[in-house]
Amino acid sequence: MRLLVVGSGGREHALCWAIAASPLCEALYCAPGNAGIAEVATCLPVDLEDLDAIVALAVARHIDFVVVGPEAPLVAGLVDRLAAAGIKAFGPSKAAAALEGSKAFMKDFCARHAIPTAAYARFTDPEAARAHVRAKGAPIVVKTDGLAAGKGVTVAATVEEAIAAIDAAMVGGAFGDAGRELVIEEFLEGQEVSFFALCDGRNIVPFGAAQDHKPVGDGDTGPNTGGMGAYSPTPAFDAAAERRVMDEIVRPTIAGMAAEGRPFKGILFVGLMMTAGGPKLVEFNVRFGDPECEVLMRRLMSDLVPALLASADGVLDGFDLRWYPETALAVVMATRGYPGRYPKGTPIAGLEAAAALDEVIVFHAATRRDGDRILSDGGRVLAVTAIGADAAEAQARAYAGVDAIDWPDGFCRRDIGWRAVGR
Repeated sequence: MRLLVVGSGGREHALCWAIAASPLCEALYCAPGNAGIAEVATCLPVDLEDLDAIVALAVARHIDFVVVGPEAPLVAGLVDRLAAAGIKAFGPSKAAAALEGSKAFMKDFCARHAIPTAAYARFTDPEAARAHVRAKGAPIVVKTDGLAAGKGVTVAATVEEAIAAIDAAMVGGAFGDAGRELVIEEFLEGQEVSFFALCDGRNIVPFGAAQDHKPVGDGDTGPNTGGMGAYSPTPAFDAAAERRVMDEIVRPTIAGMAAEGRPFKGILFVGLMMTAGGPKLVEFNVRFGDPECEVLMRRLMSDLVPALLASADGVLDGFDLRWYPETALAVVMATRGYPGRYPKGTPIAGLEAAAALDEVIVFHAATRRDGDRILSDGGRVLAVTAIGADAAEAQARAYAGVDAIDWPDGFCRRDIGWRAVGR
């Protein structure tokens, strides 16, 4: 088969790495890709917002199957556009992608189908939102309704912080149209876990769980990011928890989406808070997480391509996945200044030395090649990923990889996996 992966991050590098190993893969392309992806796929320049260009590229390259990585093209309807051109794709339709594209839709959907989640209210008027926050108090969570590149959520410790978040989104326009409506939720106490389920519109196959680290600094300090590292499996999510999440959240969601005429195909990312009263839904995403995808791909023993095809074809019933029992752990290396302002184009050396270490793979999240040099091209730049007999061994190997990389303008957290390692 001729396959195309859409995207340019660490998630897409991990997907390309797994897909390239499949005997079903005759040719692999990635649009637009990055310097690391170019080692396993042919990268093709394209604007991810230009759906017509992506479809035209797929037609011109005679692509048999497209795997869409990021949320924005899914929410914009890329899978529908590809289907109209006669090209099969992995991922939800535009209608189904509303589970991530609109937090208001997601919360109302959960209310209709009795899916356990935080209490919430929706606002299009800033003064009404401020009054709600003053009445409820803090801590409280303020979310933009639309996509905001992972930056539209504020977990406010004070009423003043929540009101500042409201004003930034609704008055200051910090998130554009995504912030015209806000969802304000109760604060949930517990550990966050990312659970994934492969869906074909009716059938569901569990696709593992991971725990990531959102705050930028050691000890979970500083502002939230898109994710500074992850590990899988996690002690916070056992077989009993998986059964409960499948029964109380995933199955009702897939059945409800089908009943509402929005059958969900693709990977459902279930963001959970493991509270004292049981798991509650924090958010749905309609694609693999990043850096969760990197650790899941390291643990996946089965061929990824047949699983993705079965999802697209609606034949997941009875499908089984096999996993390595070891722990995978990824440490994200980011550009100094992230998640605030940061430079681009800084040189990175030592990547070959890191990749030569035992069980270490360096997935590229935002890099470009300049002659013989690899340069940074974003905030989160690398995901140094290792596998080990347990979390401690995986952690030690991943940080050995980090230490082999020579990048003065980069930084990372030094405590990824601390809960699983026990310190």
